Amino acid sequence: MALTLISTHTASAAASITISSGIDSTYDSYEFHYVNMHPSYDDRFNFQLNHVGGSGFGSVLGSATFRATHTEADYPTFGYYTSGDQAFGWSDQRLADVGSDADQSCSGVLTLYNPSGTTSGMHFAARSSTSHWSAQMIDEHIAGVMYNTYAYDEIRFRFSGANMTGTIKMFGVS
Repeated sequence: MALTLISTHTASAAASITISSGIDSTYDSYEFHYVNMHPSYDDRFNFQLNHVGGSGFGSVLGSATFRATHTEADYPTFGYYTSGDQAFGWSDQRLADVGSDADQSCSGVLTLYNPSGTTSGMHFAARSSTSHWSAQMIDEHIAGVMYNTYAYDEIRFRFSGANMTGTIKMFGVS
């Protein structure tokens, strides 16, 4: 598997990062590497897609989440995280719950599988390493599907309300 860097997007106190070019049929899969995404206050880091010819973000999706955590007080957990899931949801998909302290952020990889395909729903998977606002580290895995059979050509990353700093790199996978 080879990665081809398509674009780099850097936020500095921005409300969102929207990538509206480069997602097409050139590659079967695309990876988005989000690096040190840091909110202006404790918040949830999310993504959402827009389909070709669509008028806005709000695609219908379903997802499942599991995660391992370890607190600063040395308390580990592992399990299914229902608060991170959507079942036929229209909302942004949560990738991580991130603290705003100077030493807190999230980094990870979101993969879109065949975003230009129109014969079945498009699958996605994400893995994040996060410093949570409750003084714990989280290794989080999310998998899901966009239920509509649209070709997708835009993606937006944002916190639920906070401004953000950080970098997102978009790669084509061959």
